[in-house]
Amino acid sequence: MANRGPSYGLSREVQEKIEQKYDPELESRLVNWIIVQCGEQIEHPPPGRQHFQTWLMDGTLLCKLINSLHPKGNEPIAKISESKMAFKQMEQISQFLKAAEIYGVRTTDIFQTVDLWEGKDMAAVQRTLMALGSLAVTKNDGCYKGDPSWFHRKAQQNRRGFSEEQLRQGQNVIGLQMGSNKGASQSGMTGYGMPRQII
Repeated sequence: MANRGPSYGLSREVQEKIEQKYDPELESRLVNWIIVQCGEQIEHPPPGRQHFQTWLMDGTLLCKLINSLHPKGNEPIAKISESKMAFKQMEQISQFLKAAEIYGVRTTDIFQTVDLWEGKDMAAVQRTLMALGSLAVTKNDGCYKGDPSWFHRKAQQNRRGFSEEQLRQGQNVIGLQMGSNKGASQSGMTGYGMPRQII
């Protein structure tokens, strides 16, 4: 972690709001999924945001996680380093983020490297992992391991087909958002700029 002193004032308020978004129950579900998905003897971290951050901080588990969502021999991250050097760890986190984006996680759901490495926004890390899990369950390609009820399935495409006749009939209908002239009339109105007629 970076050597940064405590924040005060507005910075502290902003940090507290970010920390309130962190969900301890979600943390437990994500930890269980990562352990099951990676399929190795991974030590369960003690509960808490700080421990969750330390557990994921070197990027090794994240790289193993994204690799496990691909078929053998088709993994996006070829070499996973267990280096203790900060720049190597941050590089691995970046590799995971790129691979997650290629996998299909939306850019708006992806956290920044410093959010995890410096512990700035662990709720964003949770959001990314949730989006990744939901996508893995939705793809249903046999690579997802774990309980499918841990994540929501994403909505699938629902195309509708209309015949030429139906499309032609739709051109004759005036939508209500366009306005309607039923019941409206201009009787009794005078042109603009004319003086009022008093009889």
